[in-house]
Amino acid sequence: MNNTSNNQFIIPFVGLKVGMHDFEFELTDSFFEENEYSLIQKGNVLVNLAFEKKETMMIGNYRVTGDVLVSCNRCNDDLDVSLGAEYKLVYKFDNAPSNDETLVIVYPEEFELDVRVTLLELINVSLPVRAVHDEGECNDDMLDLLDEYVVNADDDSDDELYEELDEELESEITAEDEEDVSEEIDPRWEALKNLKK
Repeated sequence: MNNTSNNQFIIPFVGLKVGMHDFEFELTDSFFEENEYSLIQKGNVLVNLAFEKKETMMIGNYRVTGDVLVSCNRCNDDLDVSLGAEYKLVYKFDNAPSNDETLVIVYPEEFELDVRVTLLELINVSLPVRAVHDEGECNDDMLDLLDEYVVNADDDSDDELYEELDEELESEITAEDEEDVSEEIDPRWEALKNLKK
């Protein structure tokens, strides 16, 4: 383990030799409790980082495994979720910021990386889009309460309702894209396309 108890999330890359370096981060309940806005209440997560230092950049291959406690999106009771995912981030030495989510800019005056926020973000994106208990495991009292207050409730299950909403949204986006494309085509490009034939 390359991390210390006081600075366990700091990687002093300036002092590292060019080549591969391995880091391991054991994240427990205290890590998630410190992050007030975290979706995760508790957890036991291991993050292995294969960190490659090059002359002009660094590459971090993160492997996230473990279990976390979140709220069920259906009944709001506690739900255990198992995690297993891998991510690659490129750390580039530069002055200009980037909008690329897989590219992290390291400014010339920096000499170390604090990966605490990165770890939390990677764990959060490892969560399922919709975390719910298996059928029959939700809190029945809460489901009854929801049924009582849901407007326009019908016999469709939650999953069928979400599928219908996704399909409607997808068809709306596709129709809008087609309209945008037809409006944006410049007649001069059409003329140039005809020249190639």
